[in-house]
Amino acid sequence: MVCLHRAAGRIDHVTIRVLIADDQELVRTGFRMILDAQPDMEVVATAADGAEAVEHARRLRPDVCLLDIRMPRLDGLEATRILAGPGVADPMRVVIVTTFDLDEYVYGALRSGATGFLLKDSGPALLIEAIRAAAAGDALVSPSVTVRLLEHLARPPAGRAVRPPVDPLTERELDVVRLVARGRTNQEVAAELFVSLSTVKTHLGSVQAKLGARNRVEIAAWAWESGVVS
Repeated sequence: MVCLHRAAGRIDHVTIRVLIADDQELVRTGFRMILDAQPDMEVVATAADGAEAVEHARRLRPDVCLLDIRMPRLDGLEATRILAGPGVADPMRVVIVTTFDLDEYVYGALRSGATGFLLKDSGPALLIEAIRAAAAGDALVSPSVTVRLLEHLARPPAGRAVRPPVDPLTERELDVVRLVARGRTNQEVAAELFVSLSTVKTHLGSVQAKLGARNRVEIAAWAWESGVVS
């Protein structure tokens, strides 16, 4: 749960609790300095390998887990599947932060349940934005891989049919899906459609139920694969 700081009986601000997992101590220290300097973030644990990350995550239930891909004992993709993958009853929000801009990593991470994918050279501003997006239920992918990712999602894997929704999506739900598929945040969707943020969240909840999707990344994938957006 996102923590709320209280003072004199009132809520001051929301604190996003973050777990950092990377096998390089310099990276862990650097990320921690950046995030702890934010007024709305707190690093609750760091881990040097995937197994330790899973252990800390299960015990502390952070709001966002930052995971590297190449780690000893358990890599970031497997750790993501354990924490946020298909079949996980209460999936956590995972953002992959890696040096490697490889398609197999991007697709593997998002299919495993990650809600974001960043390169380590993306810079502090994008890192902070990705964490806030994940905590809010949004997704953020490094701009350098977004176009390639969308091109990939627009082509369903050979031999795999696009799953139809359990119930047809309404026109408004399709409007929301198209914007989500183009990388818009909930706030941006609300602004473009002239509706409230709560209305957008209601539509997304309905869409997730109809598609059997676990997060907005899977909604975007369905939109591109099914031709709803092109």
